[in-house]
Amino acid sequence: MNEERIRDLLQKVRSGKIDIEGALAELKDLPFEDLGYAKVDHHRALRRGQAETILCTGKTVEQIKGIVLKMLERGVNVMATRANQGVYKALREDIDGIEYHEQARMVVIERKKIPKTRGKILVISAGTSDIPVAEEAVVTADVMGNTTEKLYDVGVAGIHRLLLHKAKLDEATVLIIVAGMDGALPSVVAGLSSKPVIAVPTSVGYGASFGGLSALLTMLNSCTDGVSVVNIDNGYGAGYCASIINHLAEKRE
Repeated sequence: MNEERIRDLLQKVRSGKIDIEGALAELKDLPFEDLGYAKVDHHRALRRGQAETILCTGKTVEQIKGIVLKMLERGVNVMATRANQGVYKALREDIDGIEYHEQARMVVIERKKIPKTRGKILVISAGTSDIPVAEEAVVTADVMGNTTEKLYDVGVAGIHRLLLHKAKLDEATVLIIVAGMDGALPSVVAGLSSKPVIAVPTSVGYGASFGGLSALLTMLNSCTDGVSVVNIDNGYGAGYCASIINHLAEKRE
């Protein structure tokens, strides 16, 4: 089905019935590849600018490997989130050039090097315990072609640690703030900067934090303008969103 449609589009382009932009618009709607247990969306990169990302949670190693191998046939970069050492070791048996980011729990296979942006994404963590979620955001943004910088353990319990790095806030295009416990840091940072802030609540905290719900509600109720919030422990989502903002800013320059 895909091959027939592509041949038809090529014929239309050659005959002048459709231009390149029109052909690309039609290609965006081409079908997925059905593996039985997964429908691999090979054309997501065309629609969204980034290939499909594999969430490893709930999938068998064999299923993950099958999806990865099909994606690599198309020459795209692969990100697999919430991957453990077992997944990495199994993939490494058949795949070259594979990286495992242990803190971020991400497997990355880069087949194309994307040029880095001039604009910078600054990823800030409130505490050391928030770093794994922050690293998920960093790795995601890196793979998507962004220049990133880290500023860790600068939470509100010692706000002077953040204030010493005010220049870094000013230099960044987008700020990702990762915090658990009371979740207050994004409001503080947004009050100091004119840049868009993406807040990431983490499940770090004691009993009354309710697995990150306390931080989530604090961030959603921020009194500071310009704070957007992703779900609990969703560093990947924050990195993805920050990348979209950063690349749009790059286009406008």
